[in-house]
Amino acid sequence: MHNHIIQSLGLPFEFRNVECPSIEDLMSLFRAPSFAGGVVTMPFKQAVMQHLDGLDDLALTLGACNNVYLTADGKLRGTNTDWRGIKGCLLSASTEGRGKPAVIIGAGGASRAAVYALSTELGCKTIYMINRDETEVAALLADAQAYAKNGQPGPDLVHIQSVAQTSGLAKPYYIVGTVPDLEPSTPQELEARAILESLLSTRDGEQEGVLLDMCFKPRNTRILKLGKRLGWRTVEGTGVIGHQIEEQWRLWAGQEASGRVPVEEAWEVLRKKAEESTAINF
Repeated sequence: MHNHIIQSLGLPFEFRNVECPSIEDLMSLFRAPSFAGGVVTMPFKQAVMQHLDGLDDLALTLGACNNVYLTADGKLRGTNTDWRGIKGCLLSASTEGRGKPAVIIGAGGASRAAVYALSTELGCKTIYMINRDETEVAALLADAQAYAKNGQPGPDLVHIQSVAQTSGLAKPYYIVGTVPDLEPSTPQELEARAILESLLSTRDGEQEGVLLDMCFKPRNTRILKLGKRLGWRTVEGTGVIGHQIEEQWRLWAGQEASGRVPVEEAWEVLRKKAEESTAINF
């Protein structure tokens, strides 16, 4: 998709997908003279921040960075555009979840964008957290304090640690998965999956909500299969990529170039390649 955009804009770029074993490997790519812009994926969305020359207010508030670009003076600057993808995916499925409780699965770097999209953009002030690691949740709760400004409280993040705790909760409408697609095996993982199933199952006759899984390897993840089985509207993670492109290309190539991004064509390429990819269809 990105290379289709590059060709359409006539830019001397090539977009490459590179697996980086370490943050040092990642930064060696970003510091190369040929670097023009990049996307950061798991597990470096938080680790990369301390290695950049600067961060915008959005990245600092979220506590995660997924997009790196060059400033006019050649500095590496980080921001976050993941939240745009999450917001776009959820609203494309339904606008009815604004202001209602929501759920985030996971508490790593990607979860920060989900907190922002749900609380700031969609008005979901109560967000239930499902995560096996209490330390990660504590760090996320600390980061969320950045949302409390001018006397206004930040989002109410509630760590759900047992199935029993789901009893009597206000029902969520939007659910966002931010973790890899792994079969649960440890007691903590099994409990987290049971909590999710409980939240998906207890709608009291209400219309089911929207379940987005940011993971798209595979496209049809275990979480999406569970949601479909229980009647939820599901959105696959590849859409998160598409909803970010205009802002990403504004940062990488400038305002004028971003105005010429062939958005509809790019989406067609994204959908086609997602359907054909043997790397994510298994």
